[in-house]
Amino acid sequence: MAQETMPGASLEGSHPTYTYKVVLLGSMSVGKSSLAYRYVRNDFREFLPTVGCSFFTRTHDLEAATVKFEIWDTAGQEKYQSVCHLYYRNAHAALLVYDIAKKETFKKAKLWLEELEKKFLPDEIVIALVGNKTDLAAEREVTTEEGAEFARTKGLLFMETSAKCNHQVNDIFMAIVQELLCREKEKASAPSLHERSTIDLKEGTPERRCCWL
Repeated sequence: MAQETMPGASLEGSHPTYTYKVVLLGSMSVGKSSLAYRYVRNDFREFLPTVGCSFFTRTHDLEAATVKFEIWDTAGQEKYQSVCHLYYRNAHAALLVYDIAKKETFKKAKLWLEELEKKFLPDEIVIALVGNKTDLAAEREVTTEEGAEFARTKGLLFMETSAKCNHQVNDIFMAIVQELLCREKEKASAPSLHERSTIDLKEGTPERRCCWL
C-alpha cells in the first residue's frame, strides 16, 4: 500500500497525499489505452496497439486525501507478455480489461488474474474487472451477469464501461480510489504487534464496506 512517507507522498497535517501505481492489463484492442485517455483527458481516441507500455497520470484532490494515479497501460500483444511482469511489479491496483463483444478477451482477463495472484497477496493490490465497449452491446458475447459473477467469486471490483461513450470510465477509477483509501484507513487503525498477539485467529475477516469519499 502507498505510504505517506514514500517518495511522491507527503504529510500535510490531516490531509495526506498518496501516489499509487495502476496497471491496465488485457488483450490487444480491448480499449485499454482509450480507457486511460478518456479518464485522464476526458476525450476519446482510438489508438494503435501499444508498444511495450504507455504512461498516464491524474491527480484527485479529495476531502480526505490527495490521490495521484500513475497509470501504466501495457501492450496486449503476445510478444510483450513475457515482460509485462516488469510493468505491474509494485502495482497498487490493476484493471483487467476485456471486450464484451469478444469472449476470448474475457478468458484472457481470467489468465491475467492468475498471473497477478502469483505475484500479489490479496491485500497487496486492488483488482477491478472491466468489461469495456458497451457501445457494442448488439455484438455482445459476454453478459453482464457473467462478468459480475466471476468478479464476485474472486472478490474483484466490477464495472462495464465504454471509453467511446464515456460510460462509467471515471466511475471505475473512483471505485479504485475508494478501495485504496479504505485500505489506508484500515491500515492506520490496525492493532499494534502487541495487540495482534491477542487476536482470536479463528474469527473471520469482516467484509470490507468503508469509504472516505
